[in-house]
Amino acid sequence: MTQIKSEVKQIEELRQLLQQASYAYYVLDTPIMEDTVYDRLYRELQQMEIEHPELVRLDSPTQRVGEKPAIHFTSVRHNIPLYSLENAFNIDELQSWEQRWRRQLPTTDAVEYVSELKIDGSAIALTYENGILVRGATRGDGVMGEDITQNVRTIRSIPLRLNLTDLENLEKVEVRGEAFLPLDVFKQINEERQKAGEQLFANPRNAAAGTLRQLDSRIVAKRRLDFFAYTLHISGRDDASIANTQWEALELLEKMGFRVNPNHKLCASLAEVAEYYQYWDTERLNLPYMTDGVVVKLNSFKLQEQLGFTQKFPRWAVALKYPAEEAPTRVENIAVNVGRTGALTPLAQMRPVQLAGTTVSRATLHNSDRVAQLDIRIGDTVIVRKAGEIIPEVTRVLIELRPPDTQPFVMPTHCPVCSQPVVRELDEAVTRCVNASCPAILKGEIEHWVSRDALDIKGVGEKLVHQLVEKSLVHSVADLYDLTVEKLCNLERMGKKSAEKLIDAIAQSKNQPWSRVLYGLGIRHVGSVNAQLLTQKYPTVDQLATAKQSDIAGIYGIGAEIAQSVYQWFRINANQTLVQRLQVTGLQFVATEETTVNNGNQKFAGKTFVITGTLPTLKRDEAKALIQKAGGKVTDSVSKKTDYVVVGEDAGSKLEKAQTLGINQLNETQLLEILEDSQN
Repeated sequence: MTQIKSEVKQIEELRQLLQQASYAYYVLDTPIMEDTVYDRLYRELQQMEIEHPELVRLDSPTQRVGEKPAIHFTSVRHNIPLYSLENAFNIDELQSWEQRWRRQLPTTDAVEYVSELKIDGSAIALTYENGILVRGATRGDGVMGEDITQNVRTIRSIPLRLNLTDLENLEKVEVRGEAFLPLDVFKQINEERQKAGEQLFANPRNAAAGTLRQLDSRIVAKRRLDFFAYTLHISGRDDASIANTQWEALELLEKMGFRVNPNHKLCASLAEVAEYYQYWDTERLNLPYMTDGVVVKLNSFKLQEQLGFTQKFPRWAVALKYPAEEAPTRVENIAVNVGRTGALTPLAQMRPVQLAGTTVSRATLHNSDRVAQLDIRIGDTVIVRKAGEIIPEVTRVLIELRPPDTQPFVMPTHCPVCSQPVVRELDEAVTRCVNASCPAILKGEIEHWVSRDALDIKGVGEKLVHQLVEKSLVHSVADLYDLTVEKLCNLERMGKKSAEKLIDAIAQSKNQPWSRVLYGLGIRHVGSVNAQLLTQKYPTVDQLATAKQSDIAGIYGIGAEIAQSVYQWFRINANQTLVQRLQVTGLQFVATEETTVNNGNQKFAGKTFVITGTLPTLKRDEAKALIQKAGGKVTDSVSKKTDYVVVGEDAGSKLEKAQTLGINQLNETQLLEILEDSQN
C-alpha cells in the first residue's frame, strides 16, 4: 500500500513538473527546462502510466496525442452559440457601428473599447469541467460544430488542466479562441509537402482548418498548431463576480494558463481605436502569424448584456477589416458558365496571382452589362481584388496596357453546352439558355435539389452529378428515386457499400417537409424563405398549383414577380409531369402542420424599399421576401416615393440618387435588427 501511495505521488509530481515546463515554454515563451530533461521525465511518466493504467488521467501530458485515428467527427451543439462578427471596412463604417449601438442604448457615460488583433485562423470552443478539458469543437454553423477534442489536445498552448489557484469550484468554463499556424511552421509544412510531391496549402488559415479536421491526431501534433484565447464564459457563477469587463476576462484567461495575444489595447475612445487600427495596418506584416483586421468590443460586460445580439452578430462588437488586397494580372480567357436556371455567366480566367494568401485565377464577370461596363477583353491587364478577402472580383481594366488587335467580348448567341439558341429578356441583364434538356441546366437542377436548404441529400456531390448526367442515368430529379445499387456500382469510385449508403440517403429525403420540396423544385425567384411563405398559405401542392396569380401575389413577402413565376411554372406540362412523378415516390407535397401567415406585425406597412449592391449574407430575393413579409414594397428604382434604400457592397447609382434625395439608408444588419425588433 505504501509503495502504491509513493507511485501515485511520483506520478502527480511528474505531471506537475511537465505541465509547468510546457506552460513556460508554449505560453510564456520562457523555457525553464532543457528539452532532454523534459523528454526524460515524459518517458518516465509514460512508463509509470503503462504500469498503472488505472492512474491515467485526461489532463496528463501523455494524453495529448491519441494512438488511433478517429473514424469520423461527431456533431455537437455549442452551449452558447458562436456568433460571427459584423464587418466594417473603414473608419466611417466603424463610426456608423458606434452610432447604431448608441441609438439603441443612449448613454453619456465614457465608454471603453478593447481592440484585439483579428487572428486569421480557425475559431474553436473549449469546454472545461472542474478544471479539466473535456471538449474542443469547431465553430461549424455557430450552433452545431464538430467534436475535435482529440486534435485540440495536441495544441501545446491549450492547457489540459486550468490553473485554478485563484479560482476554485468553477464547474464549467468555456473558452473561445483562434487556432492558427505560425508563418514559419506553415512555410516548413509546405516545403515538406513539396518534397513529398503533395499539394501545397494555399495559406495558413486553410492549413489550420484542414489540420483541425484531420482524423489522425498524430498528424495534427506534428503540424504544431498554436492558440490565442479571447472569450471566457463561466457557468454556475455570476460572471460579474469574476470579471466585469473584457479586459479583466483577458487577464483572467492568462491566469488560467491560456496564451492571450499580447497586442490588445484598452481604448478610451473610438479615436484611439482608429489609431490602433492604423498602426497595425503596417506593423502586422512583421508578426509571426497572419491577421486580417481588428476586433473592437465594448469593454463593459454590463453594456454587452444590455445590447445583446441580432440574429447573426453581437451588437457590441465589430470586425474592422483591412482593405482588400489588389493585384494586377492578365486575362487569358473569358469562359461562359451555364447555371441551373439557364443563366449564362461570363468568367474571367486569369494568370494566377496571390491575393490575401490565396491563389486567384478566376473571377465572375456577372453578366454582359458588367462586361460592357468594364470593356474587358482577352489579353487585358486588369486589377483584381478580394472583397472582404473572400470573393475575387475584377475592379478595372488598365486600358493603357491593352495589346493591339484585341476584340470586345460578345456573349454567345448559342448555349456553349447544348448549342441551342439563347435569349435575353428586355427587362433582364442575364442571357439564358431555355433548352430544358441542356445538360448544364440538368446538373444545376440536381445539385440544387440535393443541397442543404432543399432535400439535403448527403453524398451527392458535383462529380457524382456529372457522372449521373453524362451516363444518362438521370434526366430529371425524379430519376434519382429510380436509382439502384446495381446502376450506381457502374460509376467510378462507387462500391457496393457507398451505393447502398447513397440509396439510403435518397430515401431519407422523402421525409423532408413540403417547403423544402417546393424550394428544391427550383422555381425562379423562389428562395427558401419564399417557399416557407408559400407553403404556409398553401399546405398542399394542389392548392398552390391551382391558385390564382393574384392570390399568390397577395401573400405578404411574395409579390407580383414571384407570383408570376410560380403561376407559370405550374402551367408547364413538363413540370406537372415532374410533380406527379415525385408524388409517386412518396415525397412530402402536403404540410404536416398547416400554418397561416401572421399579418399582425407589419413593421414596414406602406413603406417602399429599393435594394442595391450585394448584401453580406442575404440573397436579394430573401431580403425582398423579409421586407414584403413585414408589409413593405420593394421596387427597382429610386424615386421621391422611396422610403428606404438597403445598401450592400458595390452599391451604384441607386445609392448616389438616394443620397441626393435624402432617402434613409439601411445596411443588412440594420434591416435585420428592425425586423427582429418587430417580432419581439
